[in-house]
Amino acid sequence: MRDGRAGIDAALVRRLVRAQLPQWGDLPLTPVEVDGWDNRTYRLGDELTVRLPTASGYAAAVQKEHRWLPVLAPRLPLPVPVPVALGRPTEEYPHPWSVRRWLPGDTARPDLLDDPVRFALDVAGFVRALWAVDAHDGPVAGAHSFFRGAPPVHYDAETRRALDALDGRVDRRRATAVWEDALAAPYGGRDVWFHGDIAPGNLLVRDGRLAAVIDFGTSGVGDPACDLVIAWTFLTGRSRAAFRDATAQDAGTWARARGWALWKALITEDLRVVAEVLADA
Repeated sequence: MRDGRAGIDAALVRRLVRAQLPQWGDLPLTPVEVDGWDNRTYRLGDELTVRLPTASGYAAAVQKEHRWLPVLAPRLPLPVPVPVALGRPTEEYPHPWSVRRWLPGDTARPDLLDDPVRFALDVAGFVRALWAVDAHDGPVAGAHSFFRGAPPVHYDAETRRALDALDGRVDRRRATAVWEDALAAPYGGRDVWFHGDIAPGNLLVRDGRLAAVIDFGTSGVGDPACDLVIAWTFLTGRSRAAFRDATAQDAGTWARARGWALWKALITEDLRVVAEVLADA
């Protein structure tokens, strides 16, 4: 990953660490090989990472993760990032930032998996455990989660604009039907913890198995349908069927999940995922 995105580079991170957390100021610092868009992440020494939001819209996740990841971690079947320090905004860098424990592994790819069905079952077991954590005082879905966990109607106008823009490249009639099915299936269950972005880039693999789950920036409390999107974005065939069976959700939840997958695929023009969603509808 090229250094320097969003005005964040290793020199800036080094200055922040030395000024606020001098005990780690001289540790080696390198950008991680695979980075997300919402945050820049640097490895700090052998055991730590520094994570910095790239814009103000992502900054709310820093305090949220710092508060809640220590609560969630002992209740989950796989490792998740554990915050160890919270950095303050400065004139040079205007957002809070965090230091976490390093989690080893490679982001999920089909060629890294010993058994795709086993992987699907491990993902299902993780999300079911997350959904089971006591959520009564957790952060209710909203802007901080980019409305993951909320009704998909929040993205209705954006979805329909994308359908207009992709007219002729996707089956608009079928895609519209999938989206409207999602809108017509309101969530009636109890609000639960959700991750919000169960995607290959946030799933770490070691020795052919799912080893850790990272990036809880879009997490919150609400409808778990958004955690099922991986069924179309990564899983196929028997692994998709195993995931569906193991998560044991009703038809309405799957309709909303399909809507979430379609929305994201449309706005990113990921026509492969659009085709997967429509084929499975």
